Amino acid sequence: MTSGSFPEIRPRRLRGTPALRRLVAETRIDPAQLVLPLFVRDDIDAPVPLNSMPGVLQHTFESLRGAVTEAAEVGLGGVMLFGVPADADKDAVGTAATDPDGVLNAATRIVVEEAGDALVVQTDLCLDEFTDHGHCGVLDARGAVDNDATLVRYRDMALEQARAGSHLLGLSGMMDGQVAAVRDALDGEGFQDVAILAYAAKYASAFYGPFREAVGSTLRGDRKSYQLDPANRREGLREAVLDVEEGADIVMVKPALSYLDLVADVSAAVPVPVWAYQVSGEYAMIEAAAANGWIDRERAILESLTSIRRAGAEAVLTYWAVEVARSLKGL
Repeated sequence: MTSGSFPEIRPRRLRGTPALRRLVAETRIDPAQLVLPLFVRDDIDAPVPLNSMPGVLQHTFESLRGAVTEAAEVGLGGVMLFGVPADADKDAVGTAATDPDGVLNAATRIVVEEAGDALVVQTDLCLDEFTDHGHCGVLDARGAVDNDATLVRYRDMALEQARAGSHLLGLSGMMDGQVAAVRDALDGEGFQDVAILAYAAKYASAFYGPFREAVGSTLRGDRKSYQLDPANRREGLREAVLDVEEGADIVMVKPALSYLDLVADVSAAVPVPVWAYQVSGEYAMIEAAAANGWIDRERAILESLTSIRRAGAEAVLTYWAVEVARSLKGL
C-alpha cells in the first residue's frame, strides 16, 4: 500500500542495523546443533590430510582424542565416527566391522572415554568402508547387493557398536527394513536405550566424491540400486516415513544443499527430529571457490548452514562444525 507516492509498509525498517537484523532473525545456529564427522584410520602413525577436503584429516587413535576434546570444549552436539581399516583387513562381508577390536569399535571406546556425556557419540553403521568391493552390503552370486543378507550383518554391527558405547547408531546403508532389523537386535540384547539415526533419504549423489578419499573407498560400480534417484522427491519422503514407522529416533536427509526441498518435506511430515548432512562435495566446492578468491569463505559457510537449518533441519553434520562453533562463540 502507498500513501500518495510513498509506501506505508516498509519491511526495510527491520533490516536497517545489525542489532535489528540480529533481533528479528528467524533462523539461528547454535554449536549444539552441529555434529562433526571424524575419520579414524588404524594403519597410520600421524594424521593424514585429505587433498580433496582441505583442513580435514584421517586421524590416528591419539589425534582422535584431541579432536574429540576440542569438539566438546566448543560445545558441539556430537561427533560421527567413520572407521578406515587397512586394505588388508577388508573382505567380501566386511568382517572388520564386527571385530570388537576393529578400528571403528576401538575408536568408539576411546571417544566415549574421552568425551563422557559431553558429546553424543555417534557411529556410522554401514559396510562400505569394510568391504573389498566397497558396497554397503553383502553381494549375491550375481554381484548385486543382497538386502536381507546385509541386514544380518547390520544387526551384528549394531550390537558391537552398542557394546563399544555408541549412543546413536547412524544407519547409512539404505537397505529396506534396516531400522526394524537393528532395533530388534538392540532390544533383544538389552540395548533399548541406544538410539537410531536413520539415513532415510540418502541419494545417489555426485557430491560424495571427496568422501571416497576420506574412507579409502574401493567401490566397484555404483550404488544406484539402493540409494535414491536424485530425480525422486516423493520417494525420499516415503523412505523417511517408513523409517519412523520402523522405530527410527531421528531421520536424516543426505546430501543437504541440493535436497533442501526434502529437508522441508520430511520436517513437515514426521514427528521425530530431522537432520541433514552437509557432505564432502558441498564442503570441497566452497573451499575451492574461496581458495580461488571467487566467494567470501566465511559468509558462504554460514549462509549454507543457515539455509539447511531454515529448511527444517534441527541439526547438521558438517566438517566446519568446530570452526563455526568457535566463530559463533567469538573464540
